Amino acid sequence: MAGAKLTSEQEAEAGRLAAAIRKASEVEIEQMARLLASKRDSQLLGQTEFELRDLVHGLGAKALEIALEERKKRGTKAPVSAARVAKSRRDLKSTECVR
Repeated sequence: MAGAKLTSEQEAEAGRLAAAIRKASEVEIEQMARLLASKRDSQLLGQTEFELRDLVHGLGAKALEIALEERKKRGTKAPVSAARVAKSRRDLKSTECVR
């Protein structure tokens, strides 16, 4: 997906998101650097690898939160889909549990 072609509007959104994610990720990047600097070569894999992965996953979760928050601020531009028609009560009775 890194080479995905974006519209000019998507490019603008990507730029805003990149700046916000960069700013919000400073703490995690510092934690990653300190973790790696504190380990000897023989300690980089194993437990350190899992600790680093946890930090990276946290950073990914933060990026998703930022993207969702940004979209929430702007509102959605996607067309609203119609809700499906509810089944009649007669149809629902056939799925009820029998005791």
